[in-house]
Amino acid sequence: MKGWLFTKTGVEPKLIEKEDPTVVPGEVIIDVKAAGLCHSDVAALEDPGWMPLIPAAPVIFGHECAGVITEVGEGVTNFKVGDRVGVCPMHPETGQAIGYYRDGGYATKCLVPAVQCVPLPDEVTFVQGAAATDAGMTSYHALFTKGKAKAGMKVGIIGVGGLGQFAAQMAIAAGCEVYASDTSPDARELAREIGCKKVYENVLEMKDDAPELIVDYAGFGKTTADALDAVAFKGTVVIVGMGILESTVSTYLMITKQLTLKGSNGGTPEDIKGVYNFFKTGKLHPQLSEISFDKVDEGLKKLKNREVKGRLVAVLD
Repeated sequence: MKGWLFTKTGVEPKLIEKEDPTVVPGEVIIDVKAAGLCHSDVAALEDPGWMPLIPAAPVIFGHECAGVITEVGEGVTNFKVGDRVGVCPMHPETGQAIGYYRDGGYATKCLVPAVQCVPLPDEVTFVQGAAATDAGMTSYHALFTKGKAKAGMKVGIIGVGGLGQFAAQMAIAAGCEVYASDTSPDARELAREIGCKKVYENVLEMKDDAPELIVDYAGFGKTTADALDAVAFKGTVVIVGMGILESTVSTYLMITKQLTLKGSNGGTPEDIKGVYNFFKTGKLHPQLSEISFDKVDEGLKKLKNREVKGRLVAVLD
């Protein structure tokens, strides 16, 4: 098999060949058909603060993928050879993620615990299925599982990129009134095309709209601090973006407005099922770009240089 190996911060990933994985009890091997590229991988390549989060390094990178099961380990009864699946990045019990704690999805083959597999409906492509396992799942979890978004609720979305575009579309499809902010003119235009009620450059401009829930998919410190200012009295702010790893917020606003601030990390197989269901409705059309598997390194550079619109997915034959 082939895979893109991450060794440490500051060292570019390298395409290597290694022996195919051997199936073990409780796990399955999939032939990877699509693998999503993530800004967190770019961050790990640039910020040494990420190294404690990648204990298996050197490790094959990639934590969002979809493919076809080719081998099934002993004890696995809910999947069979030939099944199309997406892979939840994190183990639902241990929280350990592929590409961080074990070889991941930037590979031609991937060994994963069966509990992390999610059936991929025929109506959902491998590219959509892979993007849904992180960008979709993480967006869904922060918006619905943590934020409790529901029909009729005013929802603010900070950052209409790889994650935020998923969130905005799903929130609208769920019947929410959606407000969005992004510093990028292109992203703001995308938010308008998606159908957001109002679109701003700065989240503080949402203050008069007073969203009951604001989800920060950017996470650049000031975005979260400003969200606390803009959100409604007794509102909720969920932070999921990791643009920077530290932030300062106003305890005055937290106390006087009786706010709730939540952190959201990843999601569960159930969240991915929720995203797949949105795809099945035909109302979810995130902006997805494709590259070939042998250009993953180039794709990560494009992410770093902000040359990617929406979500970038590597496609394997």
